Amino acid sequence: MESLGLNFVSLVRPDVVPTSDSSPMPTSLASFACLPPPLLGAEAEPEAEPGGLISLLQKIQSAAFQTSGVNPDAFDPKPFVDLPLRFGLRETEAAFDALHRSFDGTISVDTFLAFLEQFFEEAGSDIQVSLPVDYQAEPLGFLKNVHNLDVRNWALQVHSKWLELTRLTVQAVRDHPDRHTLLPLPHPVVVPGSRFREVYYWDSYWVIRGLLVSNMVDTAKGVVLNLLSLAETLGFVPNGARSYYSNRSQPPLLSQMVQCVYAATKDILLLEQALPILIREYSRWTSGPHMVKISKGGRTHQLSRYYAFWNKPRPESFTIDIEVAANVPEDLRPQLYLDIASAAESGWDFSSRWMEDPERLQTLRTTLIIPADLNAFLYQMEGNISTFASILGAKYVGDQFAAFQAARKTAMDAILWSDAKSQWLDYWLPKDGLVPYVFDPSAQNEQNLASNYVALWAGLLKNEKPGRALRVVHALKTSGLLQNAGIATTDLTTGQQWDAPNGWAPLQHMVIEGLALLGESAGTELSVDIARRWLTTNFRTYKHTGQMHEKYDVTNCGSYGGGGEYEPQTGFGWSNGVVLSLLDQIGWPADLEMSK
Repeated sequence: MESLGLNFVSLVRPDVVPTSDSSPMPTSLASFACLPPPLLGAEAEPEAEPGGLISLLQKIQSAAFQTSGVNPDAFDPKPFVDLPLRFGLRETEAAFDALHRSFDGTISVDTFLAFLEQFFEEAGSDIQVSLPVDYQAEPLGFLKNVHNLDVRNWALQVHSKWLELTRLTVQAVRDHPDRHTLLPLPHPVVVPGSRFREVYYWDSYWVIRGLLVSNMVDTAKGVVLNLLSLAETLGFVPNGARSYYSNRSQPPLLSQMVQCVYAATKDILLLEQALPILIREYSRWTSGPHMVKISKGGRTHQLSRYYAFWNKPRPESFTIDIEVAANVPEDLRPQLYLDIASAAESGWDFSSRWMEDPERLQTLRTTLIIPADLNAFLYQMEGNISTFASILGAKYVGDQFAAFQAARKTAMDAILWSDAKSQWLDYWLPKDGLVPYVFDPSAQNEQNLASNYVALWAGLLKNEKPGRALRVVHALKTSGLLQNAGIATTDLTTGQQWDAPNGWAPLQHMVIEGLALLGESAGTELSVDIARRWLTTNFRTYKHTGQMHEKYDVTNCGSYGGGGEYEPQTGFGWSNGVVLSLLDQIGWPADLEMSK
């Protein structure tokens, strides 16, 4: 069985938003003058069984796990749902069903590997490396405030990673979409790296920030256009560009991506294309099961939550989810699977943040939680849409979304803000499901989470007097989250990857920029301090490993992170983007050494 392990390693590791009627959403700029409020539809049912291709690939994934005989923790199921078919689905499925099996249903190693070789292309072969047209080895004006030679050389190496991570969908995906789970996109893509061979939604924001520092404006715009294409087709941006991700989204940052590219290009046509798509995406996040009504002091507020349209094992993690749910009563499994998929929609898969018992994944309650960061993202989105509409002369829409934004701020301050803790907290809904919910201050989650400070980045305190801002800065300083190498994701160490001691690039970046936005010296000083800690650990880890990593251990400068349901990954899109963005923002003095 040792040879099987080697073979499998080779394969597997290569207040208020008003309600409206159901009139269709306008799709042209001309109709914005009479645009109705966003659609607030009925609660959607979880989707039906996966389609034929995904169903087959799940079976193959399960067979691979059974055949390998490895510990579940050592098996990565994702590559098996990324395998492109060489032949039609019916022929491939018939061949799989005809494979010889032992009395317990196991397929021999040789038989299984021969079947894979005959009927499938390699995972990742449906997307090829593509040379970015706007890449330069040392872009003009690149990081002009980075004066330390070692740091500058490292930054150039990080910049060069775009060559490794820029890909293009192969023609076969367009010719035979029924043989691929990859969704074809019109422009080159930038992938995170390693096992993540496709575009991911919220990762792309920090990729774009990095690309813009690298003067790769065309590539950055292409990333946005790809996501707009997905949103136009599906009505939202999926978790990633795979068909099996179409049951959920990720944190809604598309409007912020558009804002970044527009700021660099002043491309009015981009805004005209994006605005109706963004409004449609916004309606999804503020309707159906994503929207929650909660009353306080005689006023009803509306906030949003993560809610995937899926109550079965995730196809890309089918064997893992089956294992997690094995000891859960069968009638409770659909809810668990829904909460698993909804945690994946949050981007925080997985974390004690979503669990009743932080040691047991089976106690996930994601859909009962109103997240502070999601509502901060939507506050930001409302502001962006209002700005875009105003630029395009659609005053009614601009005023409408400005009102939506003001209503969300009121709701967040009423339901999520904690005066005692001076931060925005997640809110846990009661299990009884009675609506509208009535605010209960004891339902705020007082756990120290990096997400409690994302509202700073979204600009909730931008036009306020400094009193509350200074309290938030003090709360962060005394939270226990600030460690030697950055901000810890939470204050608990559980073995889940979105818990301590891990720190993640997007959270560092949002906290750092959020503090700087306050315009107060205390916030600015802390912002620079955290940025230097984070940059230093990225630098030292790169020097030790030659790689940029997905996550880092913020308790130990120079170490990458671990935990979660897959091996630590390298590449890495958003880590690269944040490093370049921070160096561009704060620079680096010649006499300040990172290596000491």
